[in-house]
Amino acid sequence: MKFVYREWDDSLFRQLQKLADLMSMYHYLLMRLNGDVAETLKLLRKLQEQGILSGEYDIDALEEHLKKSNLVRNTGRGLKLSRGGERLLRRDAFEQIFEHLRSSGKGSHLIPREGGASDEPLPEKRPYEYGDNIQHIDYTSSFFNTIKRRADLDLNIIESDLEVCESERSTSCATVLLIDVSHSMILYGEDRITPAKQVAMALTELILTKYPKDFLSVVLFGDDAREVKITDLPYIGAGPFHTNTQAGLRHARQTLLNQKHVNRQIFMITDGKPSMITRPNGEIYKNSFGLDPRIVNRTLDEAVICRKKRIPITTFMVTDDPYLQEFVAKLTELNRGRAYFSSVDNLGSFILWDFVASRKKRQ
Repeated sequence: MKFVYREWDDSLFRQLQKLADLMSMYHYLLMRLNGDVAETLKLLRKLQEQGILSGEYDIDALEEHLKKSNLVRNTGRGLKLSRGGERLLRRDAFEQIFEHLRSSGKGSHLIPREGGASDEPLPEKRPYEYGDNIQHIDYTSSFFNTIKRRADLDLNIIESDLEVCESERSTSCATVLLIDVSHSMILYGEDRITPAKQVAMALTELILTKYPKDFLSVVLFGDDAREVKITDLPYIGAGPFHTNTQAGLRHARQTLLNQKHVNRQIFMITDGKPSMITRPNGEIYKNSFGLDPRIVNRTLDEAVICRKKRIPITTFMVTDDPYLQEFVAKLTELNRGRAYFSSVDNLGSFILWDFVASRKKRQ
């Protein structure tokens, strides 16, 4: 292999670093603006005009880079994200969130026992046991054991001579990520929907790249519940909706029961009390003040049904509302699931670590 050494170009390095910083800002604003490329570039230029963003950043160069790299496409009505741009946005979300896990030493996704779809050989070895995967037999060590036992080169190998490589197996999971898109997710100027979307994109990238046999569905719940495609994630936003937690849990449960995976789980990100239900006859009942007994009880019924179907619910609350905490505590008790009271800043680390931890615990 040949290496070509050249004089260090510090100006080029600074230029690349500024482009990387600008890309990071672009991705953050892009998620806040629901994937609108034109509005994001417009906002960057406006921030620069106002002196908030340094004039050292070349936004025209960023736009040219996006076009040349096929991260955006011109539809005739302006610039839109390409499939490559959507993938890069997911990868960026994944890397930002997992930076916390790497720094804390978390990130191994394997379990040292059976339970899933794939296994990975390790350098450690042990005596062969009936039922071991014959592909993991270490024939060099096994033949050496035969030679030691017989004290000659007649390789009459027997079962007690065999050694196998230890292996770790990873479980397969079916996961539904529920995202609250009710009005409260953007109420009072606090943006909770952007980090929720970041988590959804990071989870998607994690599963697509690390656990391709897993299943992940992202479901939005507001007045009702609906599934969104992976490619739709950058474009989702909160709306003028109530919080129909019951519909979200029901949709998630029905989705998971259609999967063949033994392990099923629901992750729910919410900041509001349930304020709406859909009755069996399709009639809508709502109470904007939240914690209406009829709404709460029907929502808790879903938690009990999920428990009976062995579907744990992990709830992540991005608010410190004591009334919401009281409701989630009851939901968690009835479902025998988990609940986290977290800020929007550490939401990603909580969710993704719990995902890999869940793979370790259940089979």
